[in-house]
Amino acid sequence: MSASGGTKAIVAALLANLGIAVTKFVAWLLTQSSSMLAESIHSVADSGNQALLLLGGRRAQRKATPQHPFGYGRERYIYAFIVSIVLFSVGGLFALYEAYHKYEHWHGGHDEGITSWHWVPVVVLSVAIVLESFSFRTAIVESNHVRGKATWVQFVRRARAPELPVVLLEDLGALVGLVFALIGVSLTLITGSSLWDALGTAAIGLLLVTIAIILAIETKSLLLGEGGTPEDVAKIEQAILAGPEVDRIIHMKTLHLGPEELLVAAKIAVRESETADEIADHINAAEGRIRAAVPIARAIYLEPDIYRVPAPPAAEPAPAAG
Repeated sequence: MSASGGTKAIVAALLANLGIAVTKFVAWLLTQSSSMLAESIHSVADSGNQALLLLGGRRAQRKATPQHPFGYGRERYIYAFIVSIVLFSVGGLFALYEAYHKYEHWHGGHDEGITSWHWVPVVVLSVAIVLESFSFRTAIVESNHVRGKATWVQFVRRARAPELPVVLLEDLGALVGLVFALIGVSLTLITGSSLWDALGTAAIGLLLVTIAIILAIETKSLLLGEGGTPEDVAKIEQAILAGPEVDRIIHMKTLHLGPEELLVAAKIAVRESETADEIADHINAAEGRIRAAVPIARAIYLEPDIYRVPAPPAAEPAPAAG
């Protein structure tokens, strides 16, 4: 569900951004508005980002090799991290540079405002808001299929599949950025001062930099390696202990090899009287229960051991008299 839903949201965002980018560039050529240029570059960066996410999803489907025995699932995390860098550099930093350039132009007394085609940026931005809203709605609908009862903040922070959180934040940033651009352009048209256009562009840049930093932090955590969600870990523990053959879990660790592939490694306590054949059968039964409870648990390693109660710490000698 998360993979197909993520792809649908990415394609919807890609088609919307390609169309919006073209119209924004035309509006910038006609008006020379810095807000329109910043939004044009923003849409181009978003389109490139969605293409990167699609490429990452495709490359992650490659089969495991002797050099990469656990497959290429984490490649989706790598491309999501690249997206955050592109959004920061191409989108955010360019918008801040353009805002500074426009401010210097205004401060130097070359305040021309928007002298021609006054209606173009307002119409283009209004249409872009409508189109971006449809893309954002698609991302919300697809995210609702997998986020369960988690809040939106929890979903972005805890999601193991990076595509939907990335598209959600990109679409949210695009909508808010369009509002900033519309406000800046409108105030410029009303007052005749390009200062408002520069301020709108600066707001877009700060917004994109903030979103890029959030994405970078979250995808960095995925790249380092995150364990299973608390819900999945609880299900795995219950599955292991569901059979009478396992006395207890001595310790257990999980690790996401990719968004839809979980590694489970656990040391389980078995009875001293059991034979090797019985232990092997019990491990196979426990593995079957784990896969039934958490289907993404594909690499499972259970190590049998004899649990021994730790000896209590020795009492410290009493201090000598005197």
